[in-house]
Amino acid sequence: MGPGGYQELDIWQRSRHLAVEVYARLHKLPAREQYALMDQLRRCAVSVPSNIAEGWGRASTQEFIRFLRIARGSLMELETQVILAHDFGYIDDQSQAHLLGLTDEVSRKLMATIKGLQKTAPVVVSTHNP
Repeated sequence: MGPGGYQELDIWQRSRHLAVEVYARLHKLPAREQYALMDQLRRCAVSVPSNIAEGWGRASTQEFIRFLRIARGSLMELETQVILAHDFGYIDDQSQAHLLGLTDEVSRKLMATIKGLQKTAPVVVSTHNP
């Protein structure tokens, strides 16, 4: 997509930080949750920066935008799971607030990035009529 690589993207760095925080704050879940909620939380947390990186490696701005939207979907799933982990009593109020603050920050950055790219991306017009 451009010089420097995805590792220099602020949104990738922030989503990576979020994944690290999820791992750090949720490592104390009960053993019975290690292969259920914890696994799902980890997958979602890792999915966000992974999709940003994958989209960056695609051939077009439109593809990058598509993967940023997928990353946002994973982020919303992660947010829901953090709320549920709190509801189930697996994390305290402070950890929930911290993680939800990070998900909100990453969500806002993702949306701003998507909107910015949409302004500069060429409009793809299909000549194929279904």
